[in-house]
Amino acid sequence: MATTIPAGFLSLPLPIAQLSLAAVLQCGQSFRWSICPLLPAGSTGVDPAAPAHEYRLCLRDRVVCLRQSSDTLFYRSVFPPPSLARSAADFRDAETLAWLRDYFQLEIDLAEMYEQWGARDPIFHNFKERFGGIRMLRQDPFENLVSFICSSNNNISRITKMVKALCQHYSPALVTLPAPNLFVETGDCPIAQEQMVVEPYHPFPPPSVLAAPGVSATLRSLGFGYRADFIHKTAKMLVETHGATRSEGDMLEPAEKWLFTLRHMSTPDAREELLKFMGVGRKVADCVLLMSLDKREVIPVDTHVYQIAVKHYGLRGSSKTQNMTPKLYEEVSSKLAAVWGEYAGWAHSVLFTSDLKSFSSYGLPTPSSSPSVKSEQTPNGKGRALPMTPSPTPSKRKRTTTAQTQTRVKKATVVVKEDDESLPRTAGSDEGASLAERVKRRRRVEED
Repeated sequence: MATTIPAGFLSLPLPIAQLSLAAVLQCGQSFRWSICPLLPAGSTGVDPAAPAHEYRLCLRDRVVCLRQSSDTLFYRSVFPPPSLARSAADFRDAETLAWLRDYFQLEIDLAEMYEQWGARDPIFHNFKERFGGIRMLRQDPFENLVSFICSSNNNISRITKMVKALCQHYSPALVTLPAPNLFVETGDCPIAQEQMVVEPYHPFPPPSVLAAPGVSATLRSLGFGYRADFIHKTAKMLVETHGATRSEGDMLEPAEKWLFTLRHMSTPDAREELLKFMGVGRKVADCVLLMSLDKREVIPVDTHVYQIAVKHYGLRGSSKTQNMTPKLYEEVSSKLAAVWGEYAGWAHSVLFTSDLKSFSSYGLPTPSSSPSVKSEQTPNGKGRALPMTPSPTPSKRKRTTTAQTQTRVKKATVVVKEDDESLPRTAGSDEGASLAERVKRRRRVEED
C-alpha cells in the first residue's frame, strides 16, 4: 500500500536505492541538516513504511523539509511571513523541486552507477546492497569551504555543532518552526500547539559577515580554536579580492559567485585556487572539489581511505596510522581512481561511509518485530524479511508536560566543547599523523 502524503508536503517518486537521506545527510558531507524524529521513542501502532524522521535545511530564503518512505521523497518549503498567494506558492514549490534535483544531483542514475562499480570492483560489490542510496551532494561552495575548514582535527558531531554555532551567531533566524510530530499532525496527540518545542532556523552567513573585524575572537569564544583565524582570513581574502556588494535583487555576493566559477575550471586549476586560502590543505580542497565543484573523479584521502586502500586494494603499507605525505596521498588517490573511474569520488564515499563507526550497524538485519524490517513476498508466496535503510539515531528531546503553556525556544547560542574521541573523524582527521604530531596538535588546540 502506498504511503500517504503528509499534510502540506509534495511527493517525488524516488526509491531509497537512488537516495537514502539517513545515510547521505549523516556521512560527513553536509553538517547543517537538522534531523527530527517524527515519533516518540517506543511508539506502537504506526505504519512501519511511514517516514520516521524529518530532515530540515535552512537556505537563504526558505527552510526545506524532507521526509522519505521506501519509494517516495516528500518535500515542502517554509517561508518567512507574509503568506504567499497560491500562484506564487506554486512557483516557489517548483523552485524547491529544482533545488532538490540539483542539490542531490538526481539526474544521475545512482543504481546504475552502483552496478557499474560493483561489476568492476568485487570489494564494492560486497558493500553495495547494504550501503545503497549514497550519492554526492552538490553544495553551496562557500558553505562547503567553511565547513571543511572546521573539519581540521575534528569529528562529524563537533563539526556539526561548530557550523550550527556559526549560523546562529552570524545569521538572524529566518523562521521558527515547531518540532514535527506525527501524532500531533494526525490529531492523535493531546499536546497543544503552544506547548510544542520550537526551534529557530538560520541561513549560512555570507563572506562579508565572516570577514568583519572581531569575527576570529568571537569564534574562539565559541570553541573554534585555531580554526577561527582560518575562517576569518579566508572570508576576508574572498571579500578583498572579489567584493562584497550585491547587485539589486541578487542573493549572492560577488565572492560567492566567484567560487561558483571554479566549477568551470579544470580540477588542477580549481584546486590551486582553493589551496590559496588559510586552513585549506589538499584534503580540504579535495572535499570542496568533490562536494560542491563538480569534480566527480576527486578522492579526498584521509586515514579511513588510506586503510581501505591497504586492506582491500593492495596498497603497500601498514593498516595502522601513517603520515599522509603528498606522495602517499597521490598514490592512494590514483590507485582508487583507477579502480572506480570517472565517478571515483562518488564510489569512494560509499566505502568511506562503510568505515565510519557510526555506521557499524547500518543496513544490518534487525528482529522481525522492528519497524526497520518489512516483509516481501517471494515467488513461492512465502514472506521474507528484508532490512530497510535504518533510521538515524533520534536526537534527545526535552519532555513537555501538559502544565506548560508557554512556547519554549531552544537556546540560540552554542559553545562547542572539546572533541569526543569516541566519534568518527572526517577528512580533516589527525589519525594519519604520528603519535608525537597528534600530541602536539592536541596541545595546540588546548592552548587555543
